[in-house]
Amino acid sequence: MADYSNLQALQSDLSNGKTSCTQLVEHYLQKIEDNKDLNAFVEVYSHDARSRATVIDAKIKHGTAGKLAGMVIGVKDNIAYQDHGLSAASKILSGFTSLYSATAVERLLEEDAIIIGRLNCDEFAMGSSNRFSHYGPVKNPLDKNLVPGGSSGGSAAAVAAGLCMASLGSDTGGSIRQPASFTGIYGFKPSYGRISRHGLIAFASSFDQIGPFANSIEDTALLYEVMAGADQYDNTCSQREVIPVSLDGGKQTRKIAYFKDALENASLDPEVRAQAEAFIDKLRAAGHTVEAIDFPLLEYLVPTYYILSTAEASSNLARYDGIHFGYRSPNAHDLESTYKLSRTEGFGPEVKRRILLGTFVLSSGYYEAYYGKAQKARRLVTDKTNEIFADYDFIFSPTTPHTAFPINQVESDPTQMYLEDIFTVHANITGCPSISLPLAQHKNGLPLGMQFTAAKYEEADLLQFAQTLVNN
Repeated sequence: MADYSNLQALQSDLSNGKTSCTQLVEHYLQKIEDNKDLNAFVEVYSHDARSRATVIDAKIKHGTAGKLAGMVIGVKDNIAYQDHGLSAASKILSGFTSLYSATAVERLLEEDAIIIGRLNCDEFAMGSSNRFSHYGPVKNPLDKNLVPGGSSGGSAAAVAAGLCMASLGSDTGGSIRQPASFTGIYGFKPSYGRISRHGLIAFASSFDQIGPFANSIEDTALLYEVMAGADQYDNTCSQREVIPVSLDGGKQTRKIAYFKDALENASLDPEVRAQAEAFIDKLRAAGHTVEAIDFPLLEYLVPTYYILSTAEASSNLARYDGIHFGYRSPNAHDLESTYKLSRTEGFGPEVKRRILLGTFVLSSGYYEAYYGKAQKARRLVTDKTNEIFADYDFIFSPTTPHTAFPINQVESDPTQMYLEDIFTVHANITGCPSISLPLAQHKNGLPLGMQFTAAKYEEADLLQFAQTLVNN
């Protein structure tokens, strides 16, 4: 069976009887088995997927199937699915079974999606390589010696390798868009609060957002529409009506900005700069206005993000104590040793590093110097960004400063990995929607994502524009 690049083509064949959901699930299960060395899946739901496929085949036959009938989806291991394992790729949640499903998962199931398994990721979504996982690193299907990006590396690798049609990831500082760029697929982060975070294990609560990986804009838009909208279980979820996404027509020419200092930065891979400049020329040739602008707060984006996100992580991860659920150290002998040993043995080095950083910036004597100033910087960045969107439709940049790097690459300074987020954290700080499009290729043969960010809640406009770029 050939892989389907979009749901529309699959559903056409399903309705014509050329294939069935049962056949499709068997096809994906075999591909997952054949590609086990990628380490993309933490657990495969073979029985569940087969049973659900039988039910959905009957629905298709009777004309009662939902919008996502036939779409086989993988879910990142930090998104809850009732009665299934959930560990955020961490030893400290080993053996834990979710008591409920995330709102996003429930909405996919209501439209007859088939969830085939949970996907590997960096522990508690903290990382940009998918090397920080209790289950071991994920390999990039384009070159198994390279990382797929992170933290949603398993989600990206599974879609890129054709192990499922689409997948869910979470994006806190670029964890959907960066791996999408590294693996050559579409990765979309909606506005903060557009998709409910209910059922998403929290890393940094004011940044986290669930979003899809797919092989087409059409599937990306459909998944977004199904999952988006108000939710009584998440009071940070927006009450705004979800604007339907129309991928036809639309405004022909747009006004696009890019940060001059970002593209001219000496640390940027020269080939990435060349590809971005060539893409800008292509946009101008298509009639769009593309202008370089100054963004004086650019150098504060990564520090602001990491101060605030580690502070929130320190608070959120305090609940994993070896008492209530998950891993408990067998060497503990009293309450204090239970806390100390369970957390010491249960968390990996990157998670410990971020907890320590977050605890420090929240500590007495340093709170205002670090956390307080970072909150003020976030407000300044958001206000400046809103000013930009008063004059421009979108902000453009390459998604990443380089292509996928080797799995065995060693950093002498672990904070260097934090610079992976240099182009992506802006959208998380401001809560804006942002998408990585696989529209360029590095001279080393690897894909390079082109990123567009829109004003908050302008997902429909952003996706429509992205479709025009793909079509041209």
